[in-house]
Amino acid sequence: MSFSIKGLLSSYSPVSEYSPDLEKEYHLPLQNESELGSTTDKNSSSFQGRLEKKESRFIDGRTISDAIIGLSDGMTVPFALTAGLSALGDTKVVVFGGFAELIAGAISMGLGGYLGAKSEEESYRATYKETETQTMTDPASVTDTVSEIFAPYDLPPALVSELTGHLASSPMLPSFLMNFHHTLQEPSGSRAFTCALTIALGYFIGGFVPLVPYFFVGPQDAFLALRWSIATMAVALFLFGYGKTCFVSGWKGKQNIRRGLIGGFQMVLVGGVAAGSAMGLVKGFQLLASK
Repeated sequence: MSFSIKGLLSSYSPVSEYSPDLEKEYHLPLQNESELGSTTDKNSSSFQGRLEKKESRFIDGRTISDAIIGLSDGMTVPFALTAGLSALGDTKVVVFGGFAELIAGAISMGLGGYLGAKSEEESYRATYKETETQTMTDPASVTDTVSEIFAPYDLPPALVSELTGHLASSPMLPSFLMNFHHTLQEPSGSRAFTCALTIALGYFIGGFVPLVPYFFVGPQDAFLALRWSIATMAVALFLFGYGKTCFVSGWKGKQNIRRGLIGGFQMVLVGGVAAGSAMGLVKGFQLLASK
């Protein structure tokens, strides 16, 4: 069979992604045979260039997930700490304590993201090595696995047999199994650094929001700043919860808007419980100390 298995499988998806607009964008006009032979390479390179440009507009989903993790933790833990320290009534204590927690928390979250990404890379390499060994030591089971991968797509048996036979002798077989059997994507070389930086920045930015009101009040007006901090964080938590939910489910439609509102109120509730618990603990310690 004279076609590229790698090219076919790299662009194939079991989910139908037909789009009339996409068809119009990449549809090539009919040509006679002489013109077709001379323009195939040109059209192919033009198509590839437009496709790469279109794909470059999208952000890696894992980077978005890392940002959400950092912002989510940053908007709850530092907010609870600053609310609890406000019970002491000293603005400087709140600011210095808040900054100390922000820096330590951002470093801790960043290191956690870095180590997690490194573990993901090591897991991928170990699985790839195991798969590569299996293709050499147990080709029969690998052939059965390849046939099982194609089974849900209702392909003709002759085509499945030909694809299986071609892949069995292809050096790209381990990569094919990693993508379609183990469903593991190869991590990029900068994945660990990007993950650490994204989570750390998300945590610091999210945690800095409740500290802002404390810069505009007097040294003993921590309670006044706390009121503004609560109002600011309520709005920030709601917007974050709404945006996070709608980013996953969609922005348009009554059902998606309803889900966004629920997600926003849930974030406000979680932040409120965390802040209330912190303030209650600080008050309790003050009572114990006074006795």
